[in-house]
Parts: sequence; C-alpha cells; structure tokens
Amino acid sequence: MKKNVIIAGVPRAGKSTLSRIIAKNFGYQHVSMDAINAAFERVFPELGINTYADMSSLEILYNISSKISPFIAAMIDSDSNEYYEFGRGMVIDVYQLLPDDYAKYLAKKNCEIFYLITSNVTPEERFVIQRKYDTEKDYTFSYSDEEIREGCEYIVEQSKLMKEQCQKHGLPYYETAKNRKTVFEQFVQMFAQKNL
Repeated sequence: MKKNVIIAGVPRAGKSTLSRIIAKNFGYQHVSMDAINAAFERVFPELGINTYADMSSLEILYNISSKISPFIAAMIDSDSNEYYEFGRGMVIDVYQLLPDDYAKYLAKKNCEIFYLITSNVTPEERFVIQRKYDTEKDYTFSYSDEEIREGCEYIVEQSKLMKEQCQKHGLPYYETAKNRKTVFEQFVQMFAQKNL
C-alpha cells in the first residue's frame, strides 16, 4: 500500500526543499498545496481561501486550514486509483494546515505528517536569517525590509501555535531556523530508516 507524507509548517522553513529531496531520493510524487491554494484563490474566490483577507494572521491560518484539510483528505483517499503513477505515494508540502485540523481530518488516513517551524527565534532573528539566505528564486527576495519584518512576526507567531498543537497531538516537528542543513540531513536519515 502506498504511504503518503505531508511536510507542513510555516513559510520559508524548508517545506518545498525537503519535499523535493524526499521525492527525488525515495520516489514520491511531489504535490505543492501552496500552488493549489493560489489557484483556488484566483479561480474559486467563493471558497473563501484568501491569504490576504482582512483578518489577523492567525485568523487567516485557521480559516484556510479548516478548508484545505478535507481537500487533502480527499486527495489521499483517491491515491489508490490510476491517477498516481508513483509507487510510493505523494509527498505534499503545505503551509496552512494546522495540527488540530490534521488530527480531525487526516490522522486516520494513509499518511504521516512532519512539521517544519521556526519558533525558537525572535522575529528579528528570523529576519536576519531570511535576508542572509534569500536568493532570486525565493518569492520574498524583492520584498522590502519592512514587509519581511512583518512576515517574520507572523511566521514566529504561527510557529508557536503549530508547536503547541503538535505537542498536544504528539506530532513530530522540527525547528529549522538554525542548522537547517543538519536538521534536513538527520530528517532524511530518519526517513530512510522508517522506510515510509
């Protein structure tokens, strides 16, 4: 039976990078929920999936998480059919999926989840790290310092919420603000040993 993997967490924590590593090294089909959410936002505004809604950062996170969780569950339910050519299943990277909603909609599905967060730094430390490693490939590269700082406040705030909910549900999480390369190497080694 195929086993699906979800790499969830906050923006710029390494979800896409780690998902691509897993897809390449272990034969999973990589699915970016961020791309799917962006399409929902543009094409189906009636769904209420709006990253830029006039709400607080946490309200937006709660709103989108509650809407995409059942969608991801339906994707996983369909993974035994002919649509998936990869033998191992999917590795889904997703930002706006809270541990509470994972527990409600996905915990009993054929998947395993891992969270990447950056709750062990201040927003200013997060800003310095992000500016240091931003490249032209990163969507935040052209953002002003003010925009990045505001985003870093949200990232740290959301990381703390995700960490708290992970602890409540006993879900694995990894801090990636510092020593990301080492964290990823250890994760890949653990992943290989689990033989998901």
